[in-house]
Amino acid sequence: MRRVRRGRLIAALAAALAAAPASAETLYVQTGRLIDGVSNDVRTGQCITVEAERIKVVGACGKAPDGAKVVDWSGFTVLPGLIDLHTHLADLGQSADLAAPMKASPAETALVGARNARVTLDAGFTSVRDVGTYRGLTDVTLRNAIERGDVPGPRMWVAGAYLTIPKGGGELNGVVPNEQLPPDMRLGVAATPEEAAAKTTYLLDHGADFIKTIATGAVLAIGTEPGAPEMTVEQLRAVVKVAHARGKKVTAHAHGAIGIQNAINAGVDSIEHASLADETTLQLAKKRGTWLAMDIYNGTYIDDVGTKEGWPEEYLRKNRETTDAQRAAFRRAVELGINIGYATDAGVYPHGLNARQFGNMVKYGMKPMQAIQSATGRAAIEMGRDDVGAIVPGRYADFVAVKADPLADITALEKIDHVMKGGVIVR
Repeated sequence: MRRVRRGRLIAALAAALAAAPASAETLYVQTGRLIDGVSNDVRTGQCITVEAERIKVVGACGKAPDGAKVVDWSGFTVLPGLIDLHTHLADLGQSADLAAPMKASPAETALVGARNARVTLDAGFTSVRDVGTYRGLTDVTLRNAIERGDVPGPRMWVAGAYLTIPKGGGELNGVVPNEQLPPDMRLGVAATPEEAAAKTTYLLDHGADFIKTIATGAVLAIGTEPGAPEMTVEQLRAVVKVAHARGKKVTAHAHGAIGIQNAINAGVDSIEHASLADETTLQLAKKRGTWLAMDIYNGTYIDDVGTKEGWPEEYLRKNRETTDAQRAAFRRAVELGINIGYATDAGVYPHGLNARQFGNMVKYGMKPMQAIQSATGRAAIEMGRDDVGAIVPGRYADFVAVKADPLADITALEKIDHVMKGGVIVR
């Protein structure tokens, strides 16, 4: 059985390699409607000149530059390539088997990651922030392979591992005694502020682009509670001090109000989930300018598929206790004008379905343009990037095109017609 599984993974990787795009060329992209990701304008009759992976000119259509290849997307709405701020590409995905991450070798995990990367790119997500993997640094390997052109996938910014307390929400609990887990599954385990600082240094030295901390318990971790604080303010401050000194951002997995406040007071840049954020917590996030990355679709998937597949009852119970509360907190965060980026937790549900969250963001308070910007220009700001997320000169030529109008029906983004990354047509 294991040999068959490995064979399928190798075949999937071979197919991904065969689909890898060729090098970029000068393009002249004709658009029907243009949403640039940073303004509220929708422009018509615009053309985009692309050179050396980047956008050179955006303006009224005219004569194409000499030698340029014309890409006729005049029948489509063209937007920046989408950004998902909370994915887990370099992992196996959620299932009823608690031991699955340990059963898969680092090599198998990387092969699964290559498949996940391909379907994510094909769905129009040309950039992702990958916020942790049980097999530490597998995400670094996948990111590097994509950057080299070995496998197709989105631009990745990776955390390297979960920075968590022993037996906390970032550990693979409930399989074997945690001390017996493979070393690469405990790269971010830290019991003191000093250990947290040292682990931060280690992850950054080994290729992490930012740091992911676990400030509260988790829904999908045995023996932890989402409302319970885990990493202390002192531990979190130690992480932030090291990361910020090196120009790197820190995000915190935090469901409960106290844990969220601890993370904000420690100086983290963003909060993942924020499911049980109360008014005091939301006001603090607004005051400090802290970003919220709230995955308000996947609670539905967990309840539906998790129940059918027999996921642990502890998972299902915690999901029920947080899903509606999170959506209410999201609605209030929108009302308060808090910084919100597009973040799905893809990997809990299948990669490639990332766009399903747009509908919930509109349902729970955002206007369609706000939702689009949360996954384009606003997401780029949250990551501290000025090279993605917008159709403006100087940024990467990452575009998606849809036949339907996403401002009239945001679910149009679930059916992307064309994708371009760095001036190369993916499909």
